[in-house]
Amino acid sequence: MVMSSLRPSHLSRYADIGRLIVKYARPSLLVTADLEGPQPDSFDPDVEKAAEKLAAELESLGPTYIKLGQLLSTRADVLPAPYLKALTRLQDSVEAVPFDKVREVVEAELGGRLSLLFPTFDEVPLAAASLGQVHRAVSRDGQVLAVKVQRPDIREGVLDDLAAIGEIADFVDNHTEIGKRFNFGGMVEEFKRSMLAELDYRQEARNLETLKANLADYPLIVVPQPIADFTTSRVLTMEYVPGKKVTSLGPLGRLELDGRPLAEELFRAYLHQVLVDGFFHADPHPGNVFLTDDGRLALLDLGMVGRIRAGMQDTLVRLLLAIGEGRGDEAAAAAIEMGQVRADVEFDRERFELAVDDLIARHCGAAIEGIAAGQVVAELTRLAGECGLRPAVELTMLGKALLNLDEVARTLAPDFEPDAAIREQTAEILRDRMRLTISPAGLASAAMEAKEFAEKLPGRVNKVMDALAEGQLTLNVQGIDENALMTNIQSVANRITVGVVTAALIMGAAMLMRVPTHAKLFGYPAVAIVCFFLAALTGVYLIVSILMSETKTKKKH
Repeated sequence: MVMSSLRPSHLSRYADIGRLIVKYARPSLLVTADLEGPQPDSFDPDVEKAAEKLAAELESLGPTYIKLGQLLSTRADVLPAPYLKALTRLQDSVEAVPFDKVREVVEAELGGRLSLLFPTFDEVPLAAASLGQVHRAVSRDGQVLAVKVQRPDIREGVLDDLAAIGEIADFVDNHTEIGKRFNFGGMVEEFKRSMLAELDYRQEARNLETLKANLADYPLIVVPQPIADFTTSRVLTMEYVPGKKVTSLGPLGRLELDGRPLAEELFRAYLHQVLVDGFFHADPHPGNVFLTDDGRLALLDLGMVGRIRAGMQDTLVRLLLAIGEGRGDEAAAAAIEMGQVRADVEFDRERFELAVDDLIARHCGAAIEGIAAGQVVAELTRLAGECGLRPAVELTMLGKALLNLDEVARTLAPDFEPDAAIREQTAEILRDRMRLTISPAGLASAAMEAKEFAEKLPGRVNKVMDALAEGQLTLNVQGIDENALMTNIQSVANRITVGVVTAALIMGAAMLMRVPTHAKLFGYPAVAIVCFFLAALTGVYLIVSILMSETKTKKKH
């Protein structure tokens, strides 16, 4: 009865998952509620080796488990630091699919013979990964292309793996305390959406087009564009970018390369994606960043992208500025604003703030070879998990991306300072947003809000007056001292009455200004001026009474 949610057809997958759980799941693996004790990475000398073994096991199980490991690498509230570090480095390089199988997929998807579609199509792939592989080809008009071909039957295998993982997650969530605490089913749903999007190459083609448009102002960044007529859900044809991986540069190549402008442009472009566009390349590991033959940087493999809403962007700007300028209290406040307090653990806010302040202080005192911004953000998410705060997905993705960017930037320019680039870019973005606020568009928006307020004010005043006349004005107040309560209510009613009368005098005076009359005062209709004068007196009276009342209240307290 308990096992009714599990399927016999998935027994081999259950066995694989069960073997991993038995082999690696132990009290020290998960970030538990025992926050006062030593953390796994601080007392277990073998934990790093165990983390590397887990990463290797996931690689051996295939693409679904590799991607699952990459997802878990962003969950600092679930796994300790050594496991996050090991899973972040997961790569999915595998043996190539035989060329006959590749030919079948291309011809079935594009509806024609391969030799007619592409007069030249290299049999040996440029790169082979777990979901697909890339071949160099030449079109009929002579354009050099890169053709990404999905592995045969990979979609069916991934869907089966996802179903098995989902069933295990649901079972654990429903029958164990750890499952109820961490909600593994929710993680699997997030993972499933990401995997299905990555299996649809048409979505990746749209991602390439979007990123190219967003980075139009960054001439040193190249984003290859898809060829729509030769792209389907399983075949992605795009421009070929000649070059090599940044990490393949040897010592001599680094000496001949002026990498500092490239590193600066890469950081600026990435921060623009995150903090301005809210759409970014979510997997910029060194294998996905190419140094082109003409000395630029190409961003490849946009199957995995991230999106950040506008409100979260503002908080991320504040966080990065606080980290760059050494303000630990503001960095902690921004992280708390983005995170979510876990229901199963009491959030230790004071401990978190002290830990973040110490982290930022150590970061500011480190040399350039020491701790970097990506490490700080990653450590920040780990501290949040330990203290009972579930870090925002956007923050964990940013930390992972910055770690990868740090590695690429240091390869291009060993003396490059990522922190300085982050400080400058975030400050510039903040200035641009302030200019936008006071621009004609921003002023027009404020004027529209003022117009809407003026239009609705008479109706709101009428509602208040009607409520007063009918005795329907109610106040929800909690109190014990009835005499003090009645006195306060009477004071509030008096102020509302004075405020309504003042508003009525102003509105009446404004309407009387247009009534022609022989009685003038200061060149305006006398009655209108008298009404304005009375409104001013009552307004002054209201302000003075409020200030005096607040002064008495403060003295009493």
